[in-house]
Amino acid sequence: MASPASEAKRSSAPAAAGKRAARLRDELARHAHAYYVLDAPQIPDADYDVLFQELQALEAEHPDLITPDSPTQRVIGAVLEGLEPVHHAVPMLSINTETDTTAAGAEKFDARIRKSLGLVADDPPVQYAAEMKFDGLAINLRYEAGALVQAATRGDGETGEDVTHTVRTIAAVPKRLKGIAAPVLEVRGEVFMRRDDFAALNERQRKLIESGAKGEKTFVNPRNAAAGVVRQLDARNAARRPLSFFAYGLGEVVGWSIPPTQTALLDAFDAMGLPASPMHEKVEGAAGLVAFHARVAERRARAAPVRVAPPTSRRSAAVGAGPGPRA
Repeated sequence: MASPASEAKRSSAPAAAGKRAARLRDELARHAHAYYVLDAPQIPDADYDVLFQELQALEAEHPDLITPDSPTQRVIGAVLEGLEPVHHAVPMLSINTETDTTAAGAEKFDARIRKSLGLVADDPPVQYAAEMKFDGLAINLRYEAGALVQAATRGDGETGEDVTHTVRTIAAVPKRLKGIAAPVLEVRGEVFMRRDDFAALNERQRKLIESGAKGEKTFVNPRNAAAGVVRQLDARNAARRPLSFFAYGLGEVVGWSIPPTQTALLDAFDAMGLPASPMHEKVEGAAGLVAFHARVAERRARAAPVRVAPPTSRRSAAVGAGPGPRA
């Protein structure tokens, strides 16, 4: 007959394991936020791996401890039969494109805005939120009670595709928002690939091809490399790509107070653990738009172009990130 002490030890083990698993999930989420959002890692990769493996072992021993937002659940290995359609509660529209990037173009844009607002010449200048437009794949993230429950592409604006299985593999996309308990909060943003990550990916692909690997190829540009893999059925392919994410807008919102300005919204995203482009400013009038555009152009000019050299043709094509300022 077991002693009361041994019975107590067995009964307390799951509780202790549950507390440790919860602490590990919180710690891993904190380090992931520091790495992907703040760009300021707090521990070496090897130390992060030790914590991750400890959580994996705990969940393997006690499967009931596995939660949907656990870092161990990011990679889904099963191949799905097909992508399911998702109807957007709020249409997912594209932004208007301004083709005239000269100072005169900014002045015409500002004049249209002032006219639509009924402003006259003596009224103060319009304040704009100027930020980057990234060339990737637009995604709608649906959070319910703070937990990620669905990710969908834009599609035709009314109906997109369910890509939750691949988006869950993107480390920059939090599975649970900090301090958010709203019944519904849809966050819209862009899945993309950084220029340096794209160059490293193509270098790995070239080495695979040179070693004789079958079915491998290099990619023409970062946008296609990112967008194509998100819409695949096998989430393992997405897990192997260095994908990033920036949030910039909202879809359906229930039970959450929407910030009054775009700048305040981006700050709110950062507070809840969602990465947003750090290059955004509040500017005034046409002159502010022109100055922001000039700063962006100067920054892009300083960046070295990423070049792709397909082994079959040895041709090179300069590609780069496709950001441009938007108001």
